[in-house]
Amino acid sequence: MYYKARTVKGEIKSGKLNAKDKAELSKLLRAQGLILVSTNEQKKGASMEIKLPKFLRRVSAMDRMLFTRHLGIMLKAGLSFSRAITVLSEQTGNSYFREVLEKIQEDVQKGSQLGEALEKHPKAFDELFVNMIKVGETGGNLEEVLDLLYIQIKKSNELTSRVKGAMMYPAVIMFAMTIVGVLMMVFVLPSILSVFRDMDMDLPLPTRLLIFVSDTIQNDGILLLVGAIAFFSIFISIIRTPKGKKGLDYALLRMPTINTIIMKINMARFCRTLSSMIASGVSIVKALEIVSRILGNTYYKETVAKASASVQKGMTLSEFFKQYGKLFHPMMVHMVEVGEETGTLEETLKQVAEFYEEDVEQVTENMSSIIEPILMLVMGAAVGIFAVSIIQPMYGIMSKM
Repeated sequence: MYYKARTVKGEIKSGKLNAKDKAELSKLLRAQGLILVSTNEQKKGASMEIKLPKFLRRVSAMDRMLFTRHLGIMLKAGLSFSRAITVLSEQTGNSYFREVLEKIQEDVQKGSQLGEALEKHPKAFDELFVNMIKVGETGGNLEEVLDLLYIQIKKSNELTSRVKGAMMYPAVIMFAMTIVGVLMMVFVLPSILSVFRDMDMDLPLPTRLLIFVSDTIQNDGILLLVGAIAFFSIFISIIRTPKGKKGLDYALLRMPTINTIIMKINMARFCRTLSSMIASGVSIVKALEIVSRILGNTYYKETVAKASASVQKGMTLSEFFKQYGKLFHPMMVHMVEVGEETGTLEETLKQVAEFYEEDVEQVTENMSSIIEPILMLVMGAAVGIFAVSIIQPMYGIMSKM
């Protein structure tokens, strides 16, 4: 069997040994002081992997979270950076992430710092991640920083998942209702409505509207589909531009209920991230600069960027936030002020983050319980309109008989 193995010093060696399986090959190599990396069987499997297009190649929050957690555990156990990253690259199921980790391992093996190696892959590791790793390496507390990063990524992912989960149910129901409605308009209603067309009688308004919609979908369905796709494509293109994104954020911040959720999510993310960065040893000015670039809402990004400049000039964070009461709740500003006065800003921000994270969880749970009866009413109204549109002319026909 052909193999690729690593020496204790991290050097790569390849060759061929007679072994019936991978286990025996690994045993023979260990006797020579080598650690098995891959065999010809693994290469065959790897060659069959489907490579995704570049725009689909990404590293999920779960991938980063597991990498951070396992790297911290391995470093605490005494493994070198090079060996730990090699093991993690072999374990991941994400082919793109595996390529990234292999390149990072090569850089580390050549003498690069871990933070420098991570910085070359911004699609996999964002600025927050890289800067915290660099601070951890400089301060000699990388294991503690990795624990903070793990909690940071986990909490951020949970926050996003809660909101997505709350919106998924109504989205699926509305999509299913639309598909069922279109299928009825195309395959079921035409045969029923043709009877009404043949009758010499005045049809009620709901029935006429139903006939119009059914005819439009049947005759111009392709055009409607193309138009809908074009509309959403243009809309997505617009909101990806800075001005379009800012306009969307402005509209969302003025929608009842939605604006409350957006504010709480951004405040929770801001407090959690800033707390983690301060705890890892990043200066508050640098931390604010980084946080301003990872927040989702444009107005929060701009405000936090201004906060960084103001704090650098000597203004306290609480004094600055008091000027932006529409974005930052008074409770949060008051807690930040207490943290600054008592010298416990890191812990105070963490508590504020936990408060808003729990609040978002409660809001999303309540939203789900409110949306369900609303969807039932919408479905009932849709069924009622169909029923009235069909049954009402039938009564007219029967009355003439």
